[in-house]
Amino acid sequence: MKTIRFPDGQPALEIQTFHEVARALTSSVDLTGILNGIMQQMTRFFSPEAWSLMIVDEKNHQLYYGVISGGQTEKLRHKRIPLGQGIPGWVALHGEPMILASVPDDQALADELPDSSTRVESIICLPLRVRNRTYGVLQLVNCHPENMDNHEIFFLHALCDYAAIAVQNARSFEQIQQLTITDDCTGLFNARHLYERLEHSLERSRRSGKPVSLIFFDLDHFKSVNDTYGHLKGSKLLAEIGDMVRDSLGLIETAYRYGGDEFVVLMPHQSKQRAMDLANRLMDKLRTTTFLTESGLNLRILASFGVSSFPEDGLDIHAVIRAADAAMYHVKNTTRNGVAAAGHFTIARND
Repeated sequence: MKTIRFPDGQPALEIQTFHEVARALTSSVDLTGILNGIMQQMTRFFSPEAWSLMIVDEKNHQLYYGVISGGQTEKLRHKRIPLGQGIPGWVALHGEPMILASVPDDQALADELPDSSTRVESIICLPLRVRNRTYGVLQLVNCHPENMDNHEIFFLHALCDYAAIAVQNARSFEQIQQLTITDDCTGLFNARHLYERLEHSLERSRRSGKPVSLIFFDLDHFKSVNDTYGHLKGSKLLAEIGDMVRDSLGLIETAYRYGGDEFVVLMPHQSKQRAMDLANRLMDKLRTTTFLTESGLNLRILASFGVSSFPEDGLDIHAVIRAADAAMYHVKNTTRNGVAAAGHFTIARND
């Protein structure tokens, strides 16, 4: 596309492109939508044959596809490229651009392109960086970098800066959102998020007719841990129990710290019997796990469990939680170290 310039020499197309990109950045916090908007403008200006924008997964030291030309994001949703591997991996690891006007025939690119059928003649791979931190990699295929002047390369880098800011802003927003729903001590979701997710689960249950079950449990004699070893060790114990519970759940169950030493497991589309089975497994796991081993304490701790289900034990979130809580307190006030279901307080124990 030919660049149209004003009399003062300012490229009109670039002004319009920057305007569209800036509007995309300020109109939404949806990362995919923002990146698609930026890439539309980049495609308009540089006309690559294929392109992809990959995001850095810092925890796993990998790249994954954020947006891809041709709508192949879903197809490649699970594809990962290790940092350092191939052209995009190298760019992500070193934070430096790579521009190849001519790609050697033996260049191994098949695993790095969204469409392996594309015949690669040239490639531009640029890091998305903010304050010396790489957030992603932009890859443009066959947009003839040999015909680009320094002005166009600078403009391309500027658009990458916008994309990097978009990723950084989205990450910051996600982190803030996560802080509002996550318990600082255990890393589990908090009670506020429980009420939100439970309301959503009950609404889905009303439509589908499938039950929703809840496990409510409270640690037995937890106060003695704080009294004996101090609150710092008590908090560490809660964190280790949170890890144990999280690792014991399936894909659809979620764990929450309700408050103090109380925990909740939400089980959408699961029967009360399934909840009883999981509660017994958690109780058995607690009994056989040693905690605070790094501190040399090697503690064992037990818990009292209560189980309830919607709609059997209540028709709203408060009733369902109260029913599980009442069952748990029945165990707490009688045998401890057991599981009771709302509606009938027959206690199952693992002695």
